[in-house]
Amino acid sequence: MSLRNPLRRLWETGGMALNGWIALPSPLAAEAMARAGWNSLTIDLQHGTADYADLLSILPVIEKAGIAPLVRVPWLDEAAIMRALDAGALGIIAPMIQTAADARRLVDACLYPPLGARSFGPIRARLAHGDGYTVAAANAEILAFAMIETRQAVANLDAILAVPGLGGIYIGPADLALSHGLAPGFDRAEPEMLDLLDHILARCKAAGLPCALHCGQPAYAARMASRGFALLTVGSDARFIEAGAHAAVAEFRGRPR
Repeated sequence: MSLRNPLRRLWETGGMALNGWIALPSPLAAEAMARAGWNSLTIDLQHGTADYADLLSILPVIEKAGIAPLVRVPWLDEAAIMRALDAGALGIIAPMIQTAADARRLVDACLYPPLGARSFGPIRARLAHGDGYTVAAANAEILAFAMIETRQAVANLDAILAVPGLGGIYIGPADLALSHGLAPGFDRAEPEMLDLLDHILARCKAAGLPCALHCGQPAYAARMASRGFALLTVGSDARFIEAGAHAAVAEFRGRPR
């Protein structure tokens, strides 16, 4: 069995990826999410409630659905990155990457020598992806996403994009807005924020790397897709449950007795 990252195959044909977000440490919730038809699902270890043990139960659910399993690690920490990859993740999203040196650390943790410095020991990844999980295959398929979410990161964007082995950029709009003196949140409509998103996207295209954006609502994500983003995240399992519960209660209480 050969190692194949569904996101890379999609982008090779010019496709756009829709990414789901997993904040809850529940295999059942992950299975419900996986049936919806996402191109990838990201387990959030930074602001979500899952831990490493939860990865071992949620990753198989995502893999069974035939979609790309991604993990957002809590911070730029080599141990956390390598453990997530050894568990079977095919992509890492690392928060608060601010310099080329940060991006180099991310790539080093994600890729094996001579491209990086990842230690070899894919204990579950080999079981999940088969004997085709070789050094060369992992280096060709693993995606290292650097999160751009501060003024410093934007100022250093071209240097970050120039780091060999980087898989793409993932824009965190909440912290990016916060660093520009605005209230945090998704689906930015301020002209200055839209200009900033377009700038980051343009620099990614010039560097030949995919650019991803975290969105709150499907309509906003669709508009961003038309601008050329390669991957768009919409909502999360926790937000979907919250929204569905509110809608059900509101509909019931709004009906005449």
